[in-house]
Amino acid sequence: MLRTILIALFLGLAGCSPPTEQPAENPAQVTGLSDNAQAASRDKFTIVIAGDSWCPYNCLAESAREGYSIDVAREVFALAGYTIKYLNVSWARAIQLAREGHIDAVAVAFTGDAPDFVFPQEPIGLSRTHFYTNAASRWAYTGIASLQGQTLLAINGYFYSPELDAYIARNLNDQNRVWILSGPAPLNRAISLLDQHRADIYLEDELVMSWALQAQSDLPPPRDAGEVYQAPVFIAFSPANPDAAELARVLSDGTRAMRKSGQLGDIMASYGLPLFSVD
Repeated sequence: MLRTILIALFLGLAGCSPPTEQPAENPAQVTGLSDNAQAASRDKFTIVIAGDSWCPYNCLAESAREGYSIDVAREVFALAGYTIKYLNVSWARAIQLAREGHIDAVAVAFTGDAPDFVFPQEPIGLSRTHFYTNAASRWAYTGIASLQGQTLLAINGYFYSPELDAYIARNLNDQNRVWILSGPAPLNRAISLLDQHRADIYLEDELVMSWALQAQSDLPPPRDAGEVYQAPVFIAFSPANPDAAELARVLSDGTRAMRKSGQLGDIMASYGLPLFSVD
C-alpha cells in the first residue's frame, strides 16, 4: 500500500509540470514528498529511476518502448534481484528529487548535469549535441562570439557543454539571448519557435532530434547546424542513497557483460541504433 501511495504521488508531480515557456530567472519548482512517502521509497530491491522523455535513450514510462537505457537497466538489475520503476518528470525536477533522496536515479545524465551524483564507470550511451536553426538560416557556430545577435533556446536543468553552460548562466536574465524552456514537451516547443522565427538556435542531442522528427511527421524539420559537443551519458544514482555506489557498480558490470555478449547491441538495434563506442 505504501508503495502504491508513493507512485501516485510521483505521478501527481509529473502532471504538475510548469508552463512550457518560463522566464530564465524562475527555475522549475520541485514539490517535496512527505517523510512517510520517502521512507516507503527505500524498498531495497526496487530502484526508482526518473527523467523527462528523451527518446531513444529513455522514453515514455510504461509504454511499449521505454527507451534502450531503461531496457538495459531492467535486464541488468533483474539478474541482480532488483525491480525497476521508471517515471517521467521534468529534468530539473528529476535531479532535485534524486538529490533529496526521493528517487534512486536519473536517466540519462552527463556528468556535468549533476557532478555530485554517483556515476557508473560504464556509460549507457554517447551523446552528440548539435545546434539547430530554422530551415532558412545559414548561421554556423564558430565559438561563443558567434552567438551574438542570436536567441538561444535551452531546456531547464540541461547540461550542454562547459562553455555553453557558462554562456547560458551569464545571460539568464536576457531573453533576447537565452530563452529557457520547460514543461512536458520542450523539444516540440523549441522546434515550433524556430519554425516561427521567434528564436534562432536550439541545442539538442542528434539522436533525440532524429527520433522526434521520425516519430512526429507533423514537426517542421529544423536545419542541423552541426555538432558542438560530444560526451558519454549515464544512468546516475542519488548521492543521498547509501547503496548508490553498489548500484552503479552492478549497472557497470552488467552493461559490460551485455556488450560482450552482444545483448546490448541487440537492444540498441531494436531501436534502429548502432552500438556506441566506449573507446
